[in-house]
Amino acid sequence: MPETGALPRALAAAVLLALATGPALADSPNGVKTLSPEGAIKPTGTWNLGTRAGDFVFVAGMRGIDPATNALVQGDEARVRQAFRNMELIAKSEGASLQDSVRLVVYVTDMFRYRPIVNKVQEELWGKGPYPPRTIIEVDRLNQDDIVEVEGTFYAPRK
Repeated sequence: MPETGALPRALAAAVLLALATGPALADSPNGVKTLSPEGAIKPTGTWNLGTRAGDFVFVAGMRGIDPATNALVQGDEARVRQAFRNMELIAKSEGASLQDSVRLVVYVTDMFRYRPIVNKVQEELWGKGPYPPRTIIEVDRLNQDDIVEVEGTFYAPRK
């Protein structure tokens, strides 16, 4: 027997609205929104690109992958720049700019070689500052033997 009451219609409307809305994949019971904006890289495992929790956007570690080809960008500086651009895309999807970053963590496989490149790219993208707090860590290895991974937290008040 088909349902004809208001509750089934409201439930159907809520499901259709959820399916039709932008980049959120799922929401937690407490309102944490999972992010996957158009033009971003595709996760390759059990992780998401980012989340929004209240007025903050948390971006997962981004590497120098070209979203159009799903391949690592060639050249050290270009790869570092692409990692920051991938992070920026997630932040922008929620209304934040690089200047809204409240914390960065950068992983490099060779501090001596790649820290100056990270500094150069950050100065290019942020201008003369102010720069967000940053931790840079040398690690033994990154996925696909990449050279850099950058993650960030952004302040993006809900409108």
